[in-house]
Amino acid sequence: MQKIRHAHLGDVEKLNELESLCFPAAEAASRESLEKRVKAFPNHFWLLFDCDENGTEKELVSFINGLVTNQKDLTDEMYDNPSLHDENGDWQMIFGVDTAPAFQHKGFASRVMERVIADTKRDGRKGIVLTCKEKLRTFYEKFGFKSEGVSDSTHGGVVWLQMRISF
Repeated sequence: MQKIRHAHLGDVEKLNELESLCFPAAEAASRESLEKRVKAFPNHFWLLFDCDENGTEKELVSFINGLVTNQKDLTDEMYDNPSLHDENGDWQMIFGVDTAPAFQHKGFASRVMERVIADTKRDGRKGIVLTCKEKLRTFYEKFGFKSEGVSDSTHGGVVWLQMRISF
């Protein structure tokens, strides 16, 4: 049994542990950055937990997070500046899609992404923007994201594609 919920400050350690498992140090958000994000936009963290038969959370399996803005493109400044969050913004940015290694390739990240898309549509936003490595392009395309080419992002010294889904 699994459940998806939004974040609270008590989740920061779990988020930090999973982030460090999913991304190289140069790309991973720091604990401090995750804490600032949770304080600024907890409802823009979607956490999927594996639960026991009573619904008690056992393990954080996957999460997606990002701020909302009127800026059309994701910029590196957004990762560590939660003051750029605008709850009334047009675009949901996604900073990371994290899934514990033992749970990867089993549909958990897809389940969270479907929820993010549904919530973002419900909230009347124009769409969602994320950046990804080329090897993940087809994963995001299956949800309707389209590549806009190489992003201006230099986050972690990696080449990123900017992907967008518009509603």
